Order: sequence, then structure tokens, then C-alpha cells
Amino acid sequence: MHRPPLPISLVDTLTELLDDRFTTDPNILEDHGKDESSYPCSPPDAVCFPQSKEEVSEILKACSGTRTPVIPFGKGTSVEGQVLARQGGISIDLSRMNNILAVHQEDMDAVVQAGATRMQLNEALNGSGLFFSVDPGADATLGGMAGTRASGTNTVRYGTMRENVLALQVVLADGRIIQTSSRARKSAAGYDLTHLFIGSEGTLGIITELTVKLHPVPECISSAVCPFPSIKDAVNAVIRTIQSGVPIARIEFLDPLQIEAVNKYSNLSCEVAPTLFLEFNGTKNSVEEQSRSVQKIAAEFGGTKFEWSTDDDERHRLWQARHNAYFAALDLRPGCRAKATDVCVPISRLAECIEETAKDIALSSLNITMLGHVGDGNFHLVIVFDPSSRQERAEAESLNQRIVERALTMEGTCTGEHGIGIGKLNFLQAEKGEGVDVMRQIKSALDPLNLMNPGKIFLG
Repeated sequence: MHRPPLPISLVDTLTELLDDRFTTDPNILEDHGKDESSYPCSPPDAVCFPQSKEEVSEILKACSGTRTPVIPFGKGTSVEGQVLARQGGISIDLSRMNNILAVHQEDMDAVVQAGATRMQLNEALNGSGLFFSVDPGADATLGGMAGTRASGTNTVRYGTMRENVLALQVVLADGRIIQTSSRARKSAAGYDLTHLFIGSEGTLGIITELTVKLHPVPECISSAVCPFPSIKDAVNAVIRTIQSGVPIARIEFLDPLQIEAVNKYSNLSCEVAPTLFLEFNGTKNSVEEQSRSVQKIAAEFGGTKFEWSTDDDERHRLWQARHNAYFAALDLRPGCRAKATDVCVPISRLAECIEETAKDIALSSLNITMLGHVGDGNFHLVIVFDPSSRQERAEAESLNQRIVERALTMEGTCTGEHGIGIGKLNFLQAEKGEGVDVMRQIKSALDPLNLMNPGKIFLG
């Protein structure tokens, strides 16, 4: 589709404001027109690299004045096309706004710029006795994680970004800078603006600063691996564990093909079977108690090879392999792309949903791995396909649709953590109904010209 060139007045304004931090270099544009999704590259017309909230404000004022679309960009690790510039415009790359502004040890919170990454924050916290808990597989920016309401392997105990963000600083479409809340742990002061922007995927404003909760580093941490005779057995062990009230920190499921992939990619030697990766946090005695309780539950479902360890190196190796599972799945078929989809259902429906999905996988001609944060009812498929094959792409999309429709019939959601982007536009209406109209009204109130990441979450 032909795009009109950027207005000369806008180019002049942004060049004067940013100098060489405003660019139309084709290579940089291409880098900002793609993410980890399987969608074709859709580059912006230019990229800005602001270094302050004031610069972000001036960029948005200039874009508003010329009706130019704006797309926030963190590290491009999204998997539903959130950063694609399908209507052109300006990509605002926040990677140079990456300072850790304050760490308040007594209050267990930190204030960070949006371009800081989760690993960067945890490195800054070394020696403080605190850590930031939300851990999606990628080393994403914290602003991007808030924008997509990210979660990860720690969610079952520590929560998602929704539970771990206290306040945001946001620049609105017209350039206004707002603070959504304070560092107080709770507030009844007006509308909950913080959680309005969490999960908004850059469609309501650009997050420039976050105040996030921190958690004490546990006295003792133990990890475990346990294979099971069947997927049903593994998932039922998860359900029993959660319903028994064991305060488990992580409980992840990997199907046999995903285990095969991580063994190869990360040099592990796990038995190729439906497998749970687990982690226990607490005092030495409580960790031992948790481990024994779950070991007993696992044995009831055929998980008799329960192996646990408190060795830090083994634990880090195990969880790094889990975080690299997406790339391990891609490595099963080099040169291909992946449709990474995720749904979440009530824990009581999890076994049924996963079993039915496993039947779909068995009938497919594609390489498909299944894994997930099953402790909170969320699981993923990595559907590997040849992007040049219409037949394979259509099969991947059809499978994705069946999984989502199944989850919705079970009172679940079309996405547990990846977000809507452009990949799940068609499912939001089925899930939210008239709620989508309310979302549109909010969008219209904050962004009447539809300039903020247009075409994401819903059309129009």
C-alpha cells in the first residue's frame, strides 16, 4: 500500500529536536517493523530515539499536529505484531530511556524508565536482598512488559505486571504528561488509571516511567524436574498441587517434543516425556516441606522420577532452558517461523483443554510444541511453519482459531499474556462483547485522532 511521505514540517521539527536521534535509515526502519511474530515486516517511516519524557512529549505534540501515527517500541520481543507500523508513521524507540531512577529498599519498590529491561533491574538489585519477579522469556523492556500486561514463570506465586506495577508516568497523544498514581501500596483516589494503561499495547499513550514492586530474595530456592506417563497425569498433578494450597513459585509444563527441543538447544538430558519444571521458595524447612508435598502428589499421578536440587547453577541452567524454549522449538526446523499462541482457562478446565489441544496437535502436519505456565491455567503452542507456504500458514491459523474458541467455551481468554496486537483482533469481540465498544470509547477520549499504535487491539 502506498504511503504519503512524512510532512516536511514534521521532519524539520523532529530533526531540530533530536538531531541524529531522528532517522530514516532503511536498516533501522526494518528493525523497527518486525517483532518475534510471524507477520511480514511493516516498517515505520522514521524512528525517534528520545532520552527524556519531555522529548517524548514534544514528539507526540508534533505528530498530533500533523496527524502522524506513533508506535512505541521497546525491544521488539512481542509475538502478536504489536510494533508493526501497518499505517506508517513514527516509531518511538525508548531504549535510551533505560535508567534505574530509584530503589527504595525499605518500601520494596523501584522507579525505572520504560526502556530499562527486567534483567537490568535485577542486576541493579544485586546485593539488596530484593528482586523483580515478572519474567517473560525475553529480556523485554519494563515499559513493553506493562504495555502487554506480561507475566512469566513466577506468576503463580508473585503475579503479573498487573499486580507488580504501582504507578506509571504516561505521555498522552496530545503530549500531556500524567502520573497515574503514587508509591503508596493502595489508593482509593479516583479512577484506577494505572491499570487502564497496563495492557493497552501503546494504543492510549506512551509509558515513560514505572514504579514497580520488589520482593525479598528467598532464603532458600529449590528446583525440580518430574516426567509423567501422560499429559493428563502431568496436568492433573498441577491441578492437585494448586488446589492443595502449596505456595509453589513456579510450575511449568513441557510436552515431549518441547523437551526434545530444549534438550538439544540447551544441552539438557531430561527424559523425553510430558514434564513439569518446578521451583520452591522460602526457608530451608518450608522448601523441603513443599518439595516433599509435591513429590507425593506427583507420585500419585505416575511422576515417580521427581528430582530436586538447591544447586544454583543447576537451577539457573534449568530455567534458562525454559526461557529459551521458543527458540529451541524454532531450531527444530531451521529457516521457519513460529505462530506462538497462548490461552488461559480456569484451572479446573485445564486438563480438558490441554488434552483436546493435544489431539489437534496429533492430527497436524506441522511441528508443534506445547508448554506453559500451567499453575495459573495458561499454556502456549509454538506452531513452526514455512512462511512461504500458504497451506502451512493457513493450517497454523486454523489451529490457533480452534484453540482460542475452545478456551472461550471454557470461560477462558484468547490470550493469557501475549496480548491482542494484530494477531488476535478477531477474537476480542467474541470474548468481550459490548466491552469492546467501551474500549473504543476510552480510546476515542484519549486519542481522538487514532494516532497511538493504530490497528492494534481492535480496528478503527
